[in-house]
Amino acid sequence: MILTVTPNPSLDRAYELPSLDRGAVLRAARDRVDPGGKGVNVSRAVTAAGGRTVAVLPLGGPEGALLGSLLGAQGIEAAGVPVAGSTRVNITLVEDDGTLTKVNAPGPELTPAEAESLLEAVRVRSAGADWIACCGSLPRGLPPEWYAELVARAHRAGGRVALDTSGAALTAALGARPDVVKPNAEELAAAVGRPLATVGDAVKAAEELRERGAGAVLASLGADGQLLVEADGSWFGHAPAAAVRSNVGAGDASLAGFLAAGGTGPVALAAAVAHGAAAVQLPGSVMPTPSDLAPAAVTTGREIPLDRPLTEPAP
Repeated sequence: MILTVTPNPSLDRAYELPSLDRGAVLRAARDRVDPGGKGVNVSRAVTAAGGRTVAVLPLGGPEGALLGSLLGAQGIEAAGVPVAGSTRVNITLVEDDGTLTKVNAPGPELTPAEAESLLEAVRVRSAGADWIACCGSLPRGLPPEWYAELVARAHRAGGRVALDTSGAALTAALGARPDVVKPNAEELAAAVGRPLATVGDAVKAAEELRERGAGAVLASLGADGQLLVEADGSWFGHAPAAAVRSNVGAGDASLAGFLAAGGTGPVALAAAVAHGAAAVQLPGSVMPTPSDLAPAAVTTGREIPLDRPLTEPAP
């Protein structure tokens, strides 16, 4: 069972447009609303693959009620923590050429009591969890050290933690030694304070995060593939480039695939790559089902193309 923790969940509304013209009245060809937030997306991907998951998250206002209802409709058990503020609504505009424009709301400000209630909900629900996936930005009111406290409490209870966050929250949590961290290239560059121009640069940055406390690093390099750097060695995984319909939630689908496949080694890396490649071909933040996956198209190995320039260098 994979327990997910999403401190700042959302309702994700996606609109598909021919093009984005500022100042004009735009008519969407299609639209949809999905439960959102990185941990929520991991739960959705686990469920789509037929696995078991529980989603811990704060819920507030009518938006929170709708989010909880949508999760229930998808067969996801939501361990909602009531909060006074309203759950945020994020907007994604998808143009025909694949260009995405995202507007992410800040979300509610949690009180210290609400923050503690969230930690307690994780403790109560974590018994029997194979992994605890802690994902996304922290809402207002939660200090950067909140994830570090969650990791420390989980470890004292014997749990394994996968952390997907960025900035000060990631930096603060490394000292608590999360079992896996999952940055993308930009987040990895920010964590080490230098740009990444090649795959080799990303490997060195991942190794640095391990030296600072991460047990393993699963790094998404976008179209260039994914890296897994852990105590037993490093692996590189890649799948052929596909037509990108939406990359919203693709990294979350990758993490779900990785954890569901054991969370370590090349087999788990291959599952991560397959899930990410499938997710980008689906609309909005739809999570892939087994029929969407193409595992035969994935290649993994210890031979890493260190000199390969990144398609999108991380600043």
